[in-house]
Parts: sequence; structure tokens; C-alpha cells
Amino acid sequence: MQMRPDIQIQSILKAMTDVVLPAIDPNNQLAQEQAKLCMGLLDLMARQLPLQYRFDCDELTRLVALSKRLLTLAGTNLATPGILASLTQDTDCADEVLTRARAEPHEVLSAVRALRATTSTLVREACAHGEAGATLELEHAVLDASREQLLRDRSWVLAQGWEADPQAMPAIKTLIAHVSKAP
Repeated sequence: MQMRPDIQIQSILKAMTDVVLPAIDPNNQLAQEQAKLCMGLLDLMARQLPLQYRFDCDELTRLVALSKRLLTLAGTNLATPGILASLTQDTDCADEVLTRARAEPHEVLSAVRALRATTSTLVREACAHGEAGATLELEHAVLDASREQLLRDRSWVLAQGWEADPQAMPAIKTLIAHVSKAP
């Protein structure tokens, strides 16, 4: 079970190359062509995936600049006060979104990996050298965090079909909803 799309795509491409494509009848040109087109699209997605966030932020930056220019040029003689107010509000909202979108996805992932490693090291050191009462609190904190992370991970890959009772799992959008509302 892989959770990172870049690894998932590479796994699919490897399976297609090593297993699926060789199994397709070589005389079925349409099937061969379609399989290669699917592989090409997956390869394209793999190359675009790391850039998607920046692509979207770039587009939003350009749209904000355009809307500010249009607001300056349009005035009340070219647009109704209602649309001017809407465009002003949407522009302000987009500006605020861009302000919050300062960190690159790879920076977030790097921070996640660094904190995983450092917290793991702290727990190992504390368990090796600390008193039983103090380490018990650490154990509870780690188990609580692990329980939450496992639920999130299971929900994240729910569509892969591993859960015996998928209806009992909360939706990933519910579990990560607080992130989009963070200051």
C-alpha cells in the first residue's frame, strides 16, 4: 500500500511495462496503442505532479494581477457596482490565499520527515535513559498520535479497497478539514 502519488504512479508504470503490456496480444494494435497512451499519460502526470501546486499558485497570482488591473480600468462606467464589489472581494480573498500559500509542498514534506525523525530520536533516548513514570507519558502521547495518523492513513487509501468495512471509516476530507481553516 503506497500513499504518495509519485510512488503510486511509478508502481503502475512498472506493472504496465513488466506485466500488462507484454500480456496484451501483439496483433491487437488498438490495445497496444491504448496501453502505451495510458503509460505516457501516467509518465506526464508523474512529471507534472511536483509542479502542480506552483502552477496553480502562479495562475492565481496572474489572475489577481489581472483583476486588480481590470478594477482600475473598469470603473463604474464599464461595470455595475455589484460586479465591482464581487471582483474586489474575490481579489482580496485570492490575495489572502496566496499569502497563506508561501510554503512549497516539498518544504512541508521535508518538515514532516524531519519531525518524524527527531521525535523518534527523542522517544528512543527518553526510553533508554528516562524514568518509567516520565516515559509512560511519552508512550501515551506517541500512541495517541499514532492512532490518529493510522486512521488518517487508512482513510487516505480507502479507495484501494483494503478496508473490510469501508463505510465505518471517516472520509479523509473530514479528517483533514481543520488544515484548510488554519490561520
